[in-house]
Amino acid sequence: MEKYLIVIEETGSGYLAYSPDMPGCVSTGHTRREAEDNLRRSLVYHLQELRDCGEVRPAPHTYSAYLELP
Repeated sequence: MEKYLIVIEETGSGYLAYSPDMPGCVSTGHTRREAEDNLRRSLVYHLQELRDCGEVRPAPHTYSAYLELP
């Protein structure tokens, strides 16, 4: 099982979730949890489609870090 970084951003009407490792795979939700759950389902479906088409599953390649600034 591989772990993929996801980013969740608050918007004016809820939340947006995406993974930099899976371009074009985006989801939304009214809450952070809903956006994350929706993205999880979307990513599973996306990976299944890649597999069905004989394409290679992208390997996770992004990471996150926080920088402290003065």
